[in-house]
Amino acid sequence: MSDMRNNNSCHIAPDADLYEYAVIRYVPRVEREEFVNIGLIMMCKRRRWLRCEIKINESRICCMCPSADIGLLKRQVALFGRRDVPGADLPVEETYRWLTAVKSAILQTSPSHPGISRDPMEITFARLLRELVE
Repeated sequence: MSDMRNNNSCHIAPDADLYEYAVIRYVPRVEREEFVNIGLIMMCKRRRWLRCEIKINESRICCMCPSADIGLLKRQVALFGRRDVPGADLPVEETYRWLTAVKSAILQTSPSHPGISRDPMEITFARLLRELVE
C-alpha cells in the first residue's frame, strides 16, 4: 500500500489566530427571507475573545420595510450584549454557539464562518464589520 501521509493538512502559523464570525441580520418578515445586516459577532477560542457590535442603518431598514419598529429592534439587539442571559458564564466558544444558534425570528445570524488572522482580533473585527455590515 502507498504511504497515506496527509501532506495537505492545514497548519496555523504560531503568530496567527483562528477565529469564527457570524453576521447578525434583521429579518422584518421571516416568511420573505429578506434581511439587512445589522451586526457582527466574532470569537477566538485561543484568545478567549468574544465581541459583538450592532450598527443599525435605519434608512436601509426603512427602505426595505417602512413599517419597521426601530425602537423595538434596538431593544431586541441589546440582548446580544447582555451578560445576565443564559450562557453568560460559559467559555467564549459556548457563548458564541448560544448566540449564533439557528433561530426563526426577526433577529438571525448567518452561518458561522472561520478565518485566520495575524492581526489583533480588534483589527480583524473592525475590518469585517466595515465590509459586511456598514
